[in-house]
Parts: sequence; C-alpha cells; structure tokens
Amino acid sequence: MKQPFLTRRAFCGAGIALAATPGWAAEPLHDVTFVEDFDELWRTLGEHYCFLTDKQTSWDRVRSFYRPMALTAKDDAAFTDVVRRVLAELYDAHTHLSDPPDGTPRWPLFDLLAERAGDTVRIAAIESGSVAADAGLKIGDRIIAIDGRPIETVIRDLMPKCLVKPDPAADAYTINVAVAGYRGKARLLSVSSTGRPSRTVPLPIKKWPDLPDVESRMLPDGIGYIVIRSFSDTATADAFDKALANLRDAPGLIIDVRENGGGDTAVARPIMGRFIRERKAYAIMRRRAGAALSAPWTEYVDPKGPFTYSKPVVVLTSHWSGSMAEGFPMGMRDIGRATVVGTKMMGLGAAVFPIRLDRTGIQAQYSGEPVYDTKDRPRWQFVPDVEVADGSDILAAGIAEVKKAISRL
Repeated sequence: MKQPFLTRRAFCGAGIALAATPGWAAEPLHDVTFVEDFDELWRTLGEHYCFLTDKQTSWDRVRSFYRPMALTAKDDAAFTDVVRRVLAELYDAHTHLSDPPDGTPRWPLFDLLAERAGDTVRIAAIESGSVAADAGLKIGDRIIAIDGRPIETVIRDLMPKCLVKPDPAADAYTINVAVAGYRGKARLLSVSSTGRPSRTVPLPIKKWPDLPDVESRMLPDGIGYIVIRSFSDTATADAFDKALANLRDAPGLIIDVRENGGGDTAVARPIMGRFIRERKAYAIMRRRAGAALSAPWTEYVDPKGPFTYSKPVVVLTSHWSGSMAEGFPMGMRDIGRATVVGTKMMGLGAAVFPIRLDRTGIQAQYSGEPVYDTKDRPRWQFVPDVEVADGSDILAAGIAEVKKAISRL
C-alpha cells in the first residue's frame, strides 16, 4: 500500500484551515497522487475526446461518481481499475487502457460479434480461426449465460453508470464486452439454438500461431493475393513492396485486411502509394476545438515505388478489420484504386491520442481525430462496395469481383 502523501501546497493549506477553524474535524490524510491523476484524465478527455457530444454520458456525473473512488483507492491496481471504468463510460472500443492487466474485461471485438434480437442476445458473426469457431458456435446461437451468470445480469453490471438516458450504442458496446470475457481467462457460454437443447460451450484460451504481417501467393486463374495482418511495424511496407514485385504481372490483385487490427497511418499510406501515379486525397479529418470539432483538413497520399500497379484491386474486410485497417480500404476506394468486398468493419472512427498520467504513469489511448472519406462521410459508417453476408465466403466474393473487373478491361 502506498504511503500517504501531501504536496507542499496541500500541507500548508491544511495547516491554515486547521488553525482558523479549531472546532472542525480534520479530514484524514489521503494519497493525492491518485486523485490528481484522476483530475488529469477527466480534464483531458473532457477537452479532447472527439466523440463526447455524440455520447449520452454526463461527464460531470463521471467526475462525481468516480473521483471518490480515486480518492479512496488503496493501491495502484485499485486506481488502475478506476481509470479503466472511467474510459469505459465512453463506450468506445478505441478508448481504453494501453496494457490492461489480466482479469479486466477485454475490449470488443474479441472473437464474437453479438447483437440484440428482440428480447435475446444472438451471435451475429464469429472470427475465423478463433476459439469460438473451433468450439462449434454458430451464427444465430442465442447467448443465455456467461460463466454461469445470466447474460442480462452481466450486461447490467458492465453497463456505463453515468448515462443521462439509455443509448443503443452503449448497449451494443456492453453486450460485446460481456461476450469477450476477461483478459487471461477462459469463458463458459451457455447458448441455445432452434431445434437443439441449450448447451454450455467452454472457450479456453487459444494461442494464435505466430504468422508474418505480410504473406502473398498466386491464386487460381493467376490472381494475386496479399494478406496484411497488421500496419503496426514499419517493415510491413517493405514486405508489401516485395510481395507486389512478385505479383506485378497478375491481371488482378486481392489485398486481405480481414484479420488486421490496425496500426500506423505512416505504414499504410506508402502501401496505398503503390497504386497511383499522382498525389491523391484519401481522407478528411477533424479534432476537438472547444465543445465542437475543428474545421476539416485533407490527408493525401503520394505515389511510391519503382512501378505503379494499375490493374484491378479488391480489398477484403471483416468485422475484425479495425482502425487503420478500416482507413486503408476506405482510402484505397477514395483514391479510385480498389473495390471493397466483405462485411462492415469494426467501426473505430478516429485516430487515437495517447495519454500517460503524470504521477502513476498509467497509459491509455482515446479517440482524438475523427476520420471521414473524401466526401465527408464518417469512417465508422463505412459500407463495403460489395457487402457479403456474415458467414459467407468473403474470399470467393472477392475473386468473383476481381474477375468481373478484369473482364471489363
């Protein structure tokens, strides 16, 4: 447990107050480290979080509800959980602790997309290759309980506490936090489905294979295929260049970002540059300016590389395409160089800002700069050019679309 600490200003102020009012009971000493970091977090998000006016969150109520918890937090772990809960009040999957400890709720999406269907919660999509897919869960299964607790009880416990009124977006976010479970822990899902008795499905921790960020191959009919699993590593752009060089004679190309959680614009932008011969606008952005958003500015991509790939391109997406893996398909479409095929994406609508609290060093990120396409349509509302039903073969749909484009040449 941390030892009580008072700043010099707080100590002197307390002494003066006690001398002036000898009949009052003195407030017990507190470690002000936590409450000062809480104030920094609350103030920063209140001034810079870009979607605050879109939420049904009372930001003043967040302060009155959680600040006493910060004041009485007994250790770093307890205060870290207060920070986590404050961030969750914004029900934004892009706003969270940078390195959450085991035992805290996972942020969505994890391996399931769940949604309300009348008075039930049903599975709407399942991540390919995930433990949920391995366990035999199916789209349409109704979730009855998680780890033995009724699903609605779990949702109620995780729901933001400072809403001024119910918000379907908060409900959708919380449902998917609930089905994601807790970091470092297995899950038990009780489900029912039409024509089958209810059953309990164990979902153990699965170690994913260590795959490279970029892989490529030639598909049947000579169509090139490149999968990009992350935009986080600067080496990704070089690896893509090598893959593209091997496939430069392919009559059409598929770029797969279905399992890509995002990364850095500085990595994705030069990849887009391999498909154009002149500078192109690919996105519009804004940021907070007072209570509203700033005037927009335009982001551009420049040509790059020893050659320009000018043949038809399809980009594949899924619900697990997140952040920059949403910006990349949108950008490729906006520069006129790709047809996007797949499902709607994760819906992470903004570039994020990091925050490191000055005293505890706790690190988090939050949505800071909302992103729009070049027609000023929000990224979080992006719909693929060819939308594929959940559970259908997205790669087959992409191949068909490339073949159509080739035939039109």
